[in-house]
Amino acid sequence: MIPFSVCISVYRNDNAPHFIEALHSISTNQTVKPNEIILVVDGPIGNNIENAISQLTKEFSNLKIIRLQKNSGHAIARQTAVSASTTEIIAFMDSDDIALPNRFEKQLNYFETHPQTDVLGGQITEFINQTDNVVGKRVVPLTDSEIKTYLKQRCPMNFVTIMIKKTALNKVGGIIDWFCEEDYYLWIRMALANCVFANLQATLVNVRVGEEMYKRRGGWRYFKSEKDIQTFMLKHNIITLPRYIYNVCGRFFIQVLMPNSFRSFIFQKLFRK
Repeated sequence: MIPFSVCISVYRNDNAPHFIEALHSISTNQTVKPNEIILVVDGPIGNNIENAISQLTKEFSNLKIIRLQKNSGHAIARQTAVSASTTEIIAFMDSDDIALPNRFEKQLNYFETHPQTDVLGGQITEFINQTDNVVGKRVVPLTDSEIKTYLKQRCPMNFVTIMIKKTALNKVGGIIDWFCEEDYYLWIRMALANCVFANLQATLVNVRVGEEMYKRRGGWRYFKSEKDIQTFMLKHNIITLPRYIYNVCGRFFIQVLMPNSFRSFIFQKLFRK
């Protein structure tokens, strides 16, 4: 199998048992295990997370730990991990999600049969508390052309499922901070660079969600970030002016005018299966 790294970060507000479960899901429980796991500790952490890291260090000899002095956010933490990786193929994972046992095997098999692919993702299910309490599934398109068309409307990849070539990532400048939208910004830049996308039809990761997730997807700051992304696509001729107006108006209604409780309902009923 192709050698690969997994990049993951943790910060002070993360749940220690969930973090341990996430680490086991990308290592012990995988049919194909990573050559290295790069863990970025994003700023100061409490005793619970520190004890979890100490436990995991004893369990996994391939765990490489990098500590940032201050909390810097997902983009910087992920890029720090990418810079420290030693393999061409890099996978990403969040600290409270659960990868399916054959996630990496399926993705590596695809890379071996489709070597032109630069970035490969898959589907996610979303659950609350227990993995069998599934509340939604985020379905994304499969082929390069479908993904680049979908990109004009919404983010076309589930970041926590991603495997990516480091050379392709470096070609577009790596992961760059953009409030709550660094992944969308990355896919746009990769599309402009003619990188090749793909998503597997299979579910690769179970994602832990709750009411807070929908709160984070609202408010003026979130809307401005989304509007700026749309402006970036307009300036680079990815979308037309009518599509820009449609995208921005729809986001304003959902993210600014809509109450959190109704936004949760809309996301689950319209944007999830």
